[in-house]
Amino acid sequence: MTSGAGNGTVGSVIEANELTKRYGSTTSVNCLSFTVRPGRVTGFLGPNGAGKSTTLRMILGLHDPTSGSVTVDGRSFRDRPRGLRHVGGLLDAHDVHGGRSARAHLSMLARSNRIPRRRVGEVLQEVGLAEVAGRRIGGFSLGMKQRLGIAAALLGDPPVLLFDEPLNGLDPEGVKWLRGLFRRLADEGRTVFVSSHLMSEMENTADELIVIGRGELIAAESLAQFSARGSGTSVTVRTPDVAALTAILTDEGATVRLDAGGLLTVTGMDAATIGDLAFEHVVPVQELTTRTSSLEDAFMELTADSVQYLAGEGR
Repeated sequence: MTSGAGNGTVGSVIEANELTKRYGSTTSVNCLSFTVRPGRVTGFLGPNGAGKSTTLRMILGLHDPTSGSVTVDGRSFRDRPRGLRHVGGLLDAHDVHGGRSARAHLSMLARSNRIPRRRVGEVLQEVGLAEVAGRRIGGFSLGMKQRLGIAAALLGDPPVLLFDEPLNGLDPEGVKWLRGLFRRLADEGRTVFVSSHLMSEMENTADELIVIGRGELIAAESLAQFSARGSGTSVTVRTPDVAALTAILTDEGATVRLDAGGLLTVTGMDAATIGDLAFEHVVPVQELTTRTSSLEDAFMELTADSVQYLAGEGR
């Protein structure tokens, strides 16, 4: 089992300062500054092509910034000779030698980072791969490779952990297990930084969010604060007389949108008032459902101008 960040300093902070990465004429990350603190799970969100993976690779020293800097506990990752003792990362579950066994892969990483050999067995047990430790990785499913990547991240018992789309390929049991793992690691005082496109999981997992679009910072705040930046409460209404109710509510100052299936989405008016107006004007109402803004709502609204590839657009 992982043991309280024993090989690193609890309280390590990831600090990006004006971080920029260009590839020729393309800017992937632009003047990005943020802080990821220990003791909480920080979600890293952004549309496809926003620069999330590039940012994580710069944190781990795999890509050099064009300008700016990023440090972990005040130092560049490359300045640490036994990196897995300080930062564990899962960036690409497929980036492993398919001919090696899970045990051999982790043993190699342990030797190169001077990590006790017993840790190999411990992390294999923790991620649920102990029974297949001798099997070749090439025969693993994506979910099994994800678990192996998580085992490698945990191997050095580091105070800082980075995960890029770690839920890909996991079944519901695996998702639940990983959610609990993130929570436990943060509760141990570790810094946990998770990039994901699954809004529902981030809503259930993250304490803080860093949101970027086109390589630039959109928000760095708590999950609750970010979700509250959405349009807020709306009311879903079903009525057989859409035209009449729409006119009544619009006249009273509400904003009404007709959605698929004949449902009305009403903003600017609560459900009780809508019900009273419908009753007063003898318009039948079959459904009144209050809906509060979700993380996904806020994300879609606040990153709309940063989406690189829009579905349904002609070229």
